[in-house]
Amino acid sequence: MTQKKQFKIIKQTPEYQGFFSLTTVTVSHTLYQGGWSEPLSRELFERGNCVAVLLYDPLRDEVVIIEQFRVGALQLNDERAWLLEIVAGAIEPGETAADVAMREAVEEAGCEIVELIKVMDFFTSPGGTSELLTLFCGRVDTSQVGGVHGLDEEDEDIAVTALPYSEVCQLLNDGKILSAIPIIAIQWLMLNRDMLRKQWT
Repeated sequence: MTQKKQFKIIKQTPEYQGFFSLTTVTVSHTLYQGGWSEPLSRELFERGNCVAVLLYDPLRDEVVIIEQFRVGALQLNDERAWLLEIVAGAIEPGETAADVAMREAVEEAGCEIVELIKVMDFFTSPGGTSELLTLFCGRVDTSQVGGVHGLDEEDEDIAVTALPYSEVCQLLNDGKILSAIPIIAIQWLMLNRDMLRKQWT
């Protein structure tokens, strides 16, 4: 169909404001077969836009993996509520996405990024949240990586490990990585590892 895609926001009602916020949005949009939809009412979870960075050492061929407790994984009802992830954080006022990648690498993993490349932007779950995530890959030296990191004021308790690339791939293939962001990042690395090692070495 050639009809121009359009939408109209009819009403936005704040429902909750806390660490995150929830808004009820009533919207109508054009239909592929012509005309407009009936008004749709949807709850929209808003947490702001975020950044994730895959920390990779091309010389040692190692990936920095972090592990932390996640309330969204409570339904697993066991130790799997501690998820294997990559460094990530929210964009604060006045920060660029690259600023966040650099800051969070230090705060969450004790790593200084030597070089940073942007991978992509993507919505994490657009059926219910407005979060747009910017994914980077950062070159680091993993020779001293390890320990427990995170900010006390944010109640962060993050275990940090540098793992061989092959082991990270095996964790992914074995279904041990359950969070979407590291899955996307590691799959990107699988496709681009040879290019990165040539570029960064």
